[in-house]
Amino acid sequence: MTDAAAPLLNPGTAWFLLVAFSGLWIALGLWWGRRGAGDADDYLLAGRNIGLALSTATLMASWVTGNTTLAAPEVGYTLGLWGMLGYSLAGLGLFLFAPLAVRIKRLMPRARTSGDFVRLRYGRLCWGIFLVITMAYTLGFLITQGMGAGLVLQALSGFDYRLGMVAVIAVSTTYTLVGGMRAVVGTDFIQSLLIMALLALVAVLGYSRFSVDAVYTALASDHPSRLNLLLPTGLLFAWNTGLFSMGEVFHNNIWWSRVFASRSSVVFRSFVLGGLAWTAVPIVTGAIALMALAQQLEIPQVNMVFPIVTAQLLGSGGAAVVFVIIFASLTSTLDSLLAASADLIAEDVVAHWLLPKATDAQIRQAARLVVVGLGLLTIALSWQYLTSMYQLLLFTGALVASTIWPIAMGLYWPQANRHGASAAMVAGSITGLLTYWLIAPYCAALVSAAVSAVVMGLSSHMRPERFDWRLLAER
Repeated sequence: MTDAAAPLLNPGTAWFLLVAFSGLWIALGLWWGRRGAGDADDYLLAGRNIGLALSTATLMASWVTGNTTLAAPEVGYTLGLWGMLGYSLAGLGLFLFAPLAVRIKRLMPRARTSGDFVRLRYGRLCWGIFLVITMAYTLGFLITQGMGAGLVLQALSGFDYRLGMVAVIAVSTTYTLVGGMRAVVGTDFIQSLLIMALLALVAVLGYSRFSVDAVYTALASDHPSRLNLLLPTGLLFAWNTGLFSMGEVFHNNIWWSRVFASRSSVVFRSFVLGGLAWTAVPIVTGAIALMALAQQLEIPQVNMVFPIVTAQLLGSGGAAVVFVIIFASLTSTLDSLLAASADLIAEDVVAHWLLPKATDAQIRQAARLVVVGLGLLTIALSWQYLTSMYQLLLFTGALVASTIWPIAMGLYWPQANRHGASAAMVAGSITGLLTYWLIAPYCAALVSAAVSAVVMGLSSHMRPERFDWRLLAER
């Protein structure tokens, strides 16, 4: 890993920001956590009573990951306009899930996880395959956030990579452990406001110094391929990103838990508004990357385009702003991953597999243990910086894209075949991974989704089933 020549942020300032925001998130987690009634539904789903503002904020903050603030500028820097615009298509996942969320809420009023749907709709074999895919994706996603935490503190302050990684994971684990979903939703609200306000500040200050016309002229002269909207790699990247985001959102318990935790009246609007708010983030960070290309700024490490450029453009104040943005984005995603994964494992693995007669208190305790276990596992897996954050996510995209059509068809089409759903996930995952290694990572999710759709559609057409929707009301 290549280090920057000198820290972008004074170590004392970095320590102050780290301690101040860590203390704030933990204090808020304790405060919100103590407001709950203490049962499993309260810990896992915040009492199923989240309103529009909190629901929208937690969706947006959970989707603004370390990858959005670090990897989106990376692809903007390497692919140009299509990197910026293509990454913003990840917002499609939230938009397209909005009508599905309404149907999920109506069909499964007492469910807790995405695994509940797969188990009741397709049976235990498909459920097992789904859980393997979900946990593989979750671990990959957790690793990218851990690596992002180490990278940002190292680049901004000169701290050791492991120090930043451990600090951010420990903070997220602590307040998620003590406060559950209430702490996650509450801190997400504050984090989303911080992220949006500070990103707007960066964009305004940056383009007040270098106009859009000046950036365009420089790119057209020195990097014309970055402005080519017919660039084949860019088009593949855009399609792959859209499908990847659908696979991420459709299958992952982060988003299903938000459905179950929110009031029925706000579910649709919160997903649409959350998607709109999120789309602005990769556009702003990608635009900063285009500015770096136009100004021919030295970028020693492509993962760190956004912090390095912002610090060079705006000085030490810019480095502090970036620190807060990325710290908030990392913690808001880590807390959501930890809470949703704890929900999934406690409900699906413990309550429906290991301890079928588990009490409400045992489920809550299992969830708390999972939060701690996943936090420690993330630290262990992120201990060494291994690869590009986005390359790792593209690898998991080959898996999650295979779940799009089994989920969507299973929610609307009573003829959807349970064996076809299992075969679609397996076939899509295998072909997606082969595509990742043999053709190009940008194509993996596209191929996985296409193969899964064909297998699911043909099997359900040839051997249709007649599913009774009332079965989904069971838990």
